[in-house]
Amino acid sequence: MLGRLAELFFFGLAPLMLGGLLMPGAVAAEEVAITGEVSYRERMALPPNAVLTVRLLDVSLADAPETVVGEQKIDPAGQVPIKFEIKFDSAVVQAKATYALQARIMVENQLWFINDQRYAVDPLKPEPAQMVLKMVKQSADAAPATLFDTNWLAEDINGRGVIDNAQSTFSVTRDGKVAGSGGCNRYFAQAEIKDDRIEIGKAGATMMACAPALMDQEGKFLAALEKAATFRIDGDGKLFLVDADGADIVRFASQG
Repeated sequence: MLGRLAELFFFGLAPLMLGGLLMPGAVAAEEVAITGEVSYRERMALPPNAVLTVRLLDVSLADAPETVVGEQKIDPAGQVPIKFEIKFDSAVVQAKATYALQARIMVENQLWFINDQRYAVDPLKPEPAQMVLKMVKQSADAAPATLFDTNWLAEDINGRGVIDNAQSTFSVTRDGKVAGSGGCNRYFAQAEIKDDRIEIGKAGATMMACAPALMDQEGKFLAALEKAATFRIDGDGKLFLVDADGADIVRFASQG
């Protein structure tokens, strides 16, 4: 009897199970791509060190950071129109989620162009994207804010604001020396910066004791610096440190 059952399994059920695994409905998720090109209306050429970054973002939650689904970085960008192709795994696409493309052109860590309106897409039924970027303008009487040699004051940490009387500051030189105040103690660190990428090492700091709320903010601020993966400066001159998942973790205003 046991022999008969074994024979039934190997010659009957096993092929059926294998066949089920090979049915079309069991096909694994595949890599898909969104293609398109980026341009702008201004009659000007990009410098040879311009960098174009195009990202596919999940923008479903209005009160939460956008999630990066796929990205292509073109360095050097060349001249417009610039063609791009973002590849990603179709398995990460959610049926009821909302997706959009974001494109920006950076030159020496400064934002030159960005799409100022949401460019919605269906990742699984993509049409060739035609993205027209807007130039980022600064006021005529103010010099553009730069990452380097600028004193930056934190306005928001991890989406929870800051304590008004706690001045958490950040500055970095072109050779990567980072310094500032955490809100209580002075700190210092070393950063590696290339294009819009930034990696800040573990900070050293003085050992003053302050009120618990100030110490708590200082700890969260220094921890956020270590999580920074990229940065951007928007059209209002605000500096954003962004983590590896594409979430804004610190927003700064320039103090000059």
